[in-house]
Amino acid sequence: MPAPAKLAKNTGLRRLFLAGQHSKAGLADAWRREEAFRIETTLLTISIPLAFWLGATISQTFLLIFSILFLMIVEILNSAIETVVDRIGPEQHELSRVAKDMGSASVLLSALFPAVVWVTVTLGRLGFVTL
Repeated sequence: MPAPAKLAKNTGLRRLFLAGQHSKAGLADAWRREEAFRIETTLLTISIPLAFWLGATISQTFLLIFSILFLMIVEILNSAIETVVDRIGPEQHELSRVAKDMGSASVLLSALFPAVVWVTVTLGRLGFVTL
């Protein structure tokens, strides 16, 4: 099926530019609508300099930082799921509950990743474990 004429014009650098604009809008929406995203952004801002101090290697430093970024990505995806479910309708439905609960569970599980990484690297820095 051919693309509509309007979409066909958006190729190459123009398409990349528009994708960047949509991503910027998505980040702004996440910031405005999601308190958890604002908390995670604050946590990331605080943790970046701490990661450079705590990480014994560049790999550890990047793992510390990107573990929090991973959590933020999952948070945005969960928010997108919730938004789509809410868009479908306000009535209670078992499948809506399942979708939202599974999205929430993905955030919970992804929050374990930075927790384990930060504790492990910190224990290594303090000499309690060998990394």
